[in-house]
Amino acid sequence: MSVTRRFFTAVTMTASLALAACGGGSNGSIDSAGANERSLGSADAPVTMIEYASVSCGHCATFHEEVWDTLETDFISTGQIRFVMREMLSGEPRLAAAGFALAHCVSDDRYFDMISLLMQQQRAIFQAASQPGGARRQYVAIARSMGLSESEMDTCLNDESIYQSILDSHERAGEAGITGTPRFVFNGQLLDSERDGNRSVFTLGGNVVLIDGEPVDAIVDAETFSRLINHLVQQASSEG
Repeated sequence: MSVTRRFFTAVTMTASLALAACGGGSNGSIDSAGANERSLGSADAPVTMIEYASVSCGHCATFHEEVWDTLETDFISTGQIRFVMREMLSGEPRLAAAGFALAHCVSDDRYFDMISLLMQQQRAIFQAASQPGGARRQYVAIARSMGLSESEMDTCLNDESIYQSILDSHERAGEAGITGTPRFVFNGQLLDSERDGNRSVFTLGGNVVLIDGEPVDAIVDAETFSRLINHLVQQASSEG
């Protein structure tokens, strides 16, 4: 077994022990975005949004399918949000690690393009992985569509330092108490939910989110996140 394959096996075992699946929550403190992280948007944005995500997490793919375009167009590009991605190995950790490795091998300004493509192609990757060599063929097609040759892809998938970086991100998330994906943090406060009668409502930093005096239903869709983010931007602007 090669060094990289041994390391890849260690990645899988560590991720499996630390995180069983998508979903879950947090039982620890969450810090705000730090330096040298993959981010989009203005550093001076009133709201910093962190997403803990995995490219092999079905719920993460759904979020990116339903919410990402609105988030990018209405809030990131307009300077209202700085968006930070934190990589985790939920879902199928080997596919997550391979996908993130590819994202590390494109230029920095194309990292989020690769993440979006991997989210879009997630079902196809899962289906391909059920056949011998299928996942590799799917990753080759994805890599080529992003301007990477097959040999350049292989270099990425055999770079132990890349996997170590991904594993470090995963382990830091676990140390912060993140136990599932996707999870979202706004200005250092974890977005969560709790029961309110017969419905579930959003909480932020442990407090129920109120907009116009009413709790916000815990629904992950473009409309709800737009309401939430507009509220947070207004709140941050008034406090500033």
